Amino acid sequence: MKPFRVGIDAYSIKPLGLEPLGILDWALRNGAEGVQFSEGAAAADDPGRLRAIGERAAENRLYLEWGGAQHIPFDPRNGHPIDIAAVNRKAAEQAASLGLTTVRSCSGGLLRWPKDAVPTETYLREMAAALRSQRPLWTDFGITLALEIHFEFTTFELVRLFEMCDAAPGGYLGICLDTMNLLTMLEDPLAAAKRILPWVVTTHIKDGGIIDSSEGFRTFTAEAGKGIVDFPRILNTLSSLDRTLSLSIEDHGGDFSIPFNDPAFRAKFPDLNEGELGSLRALAEKTRRKMDQEGLAILDRAAWPGLCEERVARDIRTVRKLARETEAERA
Repeated sequence: MKPFRVGIDAYSIKPLGLEPLGILDWALRNGAEGVQFSEGAAAADDPGRLRAIGERAAENRLYLEWGGAQHIPFDPRNGHPIDIAAVNRKAAEQAASLGLTTVRSCSGGLLRWPKDAVPTETYLREMAAALRSQRPLWTDFGITLALEIHFEFTTFELVRLFEMCDAAPGGYLGICLDTMNLLTMLEDPLAAAKRILPWVVTTHIKDGGIIDSSEGFRTFTAEAGKGIVDFPRILNTLSSLDRTLSLSIEDHGGDFSIPFNDPAFRAKFPDLNEGELGSLRALAEKTRRKMDQEGLAILDRAAWPGLCEERVARDIRTVRKLARETEAERA
């Protein structure tokens, strides 16, 4: 297997208010091997600034990954169209100028949570039409558009989207695998990672927990190695890929309410079967035990700025250790 590179997503240390070069320096000081600028970077329109980012990374042998793309061609709040082709061309040009081969896309939030939410099939249909038309853009630049597993679509739905786009793994569409966001989309992280594996080109390595609540479930982030995401087995799964993969740590505070007890909401997850629901309930029990016995707790987002620097530094050490253990096992 090719060794994992362990780095950070810049969003993790956003409260520090660092410029892109400062973020690269912070990563280097704390033992990271690279940075995913998943939102693009400040002053990215300035070719000189982009060149400086690339040069600083190259001088210190840090990997770079880029973002700033979108995949939903309209505003979910009002239905107004969005020219994502122009947005994506800009992101692709920036990435290409840095010699990169992926661009992360994230276009929404808890999209199916509102009672009057746009049907998922509408999103998929409109996205497929927009993304099919953009195939030449990404192909010409030699870049894969990496759709993040966010709070928009499940892995089942994203696989269907790729089929609607006549896409194949290794082509112009791929996945940024967020290991904790899967919980919020009611997926067992390990099972979902296996489902979407051929498409994974970048990652957000993030731990978390899931607990029963009066609404149904509640999910939350956790320090790497402290939650219930099965990193050893997920990393072993990812190690089967025949490409070099970066493990970009994303961490933050906060929690998410999932109104699973509402039949109308539950109906919006037609692919959720009893087997995977059973896995989620087992993970909820494991989370509760960790909260009772090991001090696992929900971290309020407001507390993140004061804790992010030390926690992300620990995340790096933990994930690096897990990555090296995986590599040793497969050697």
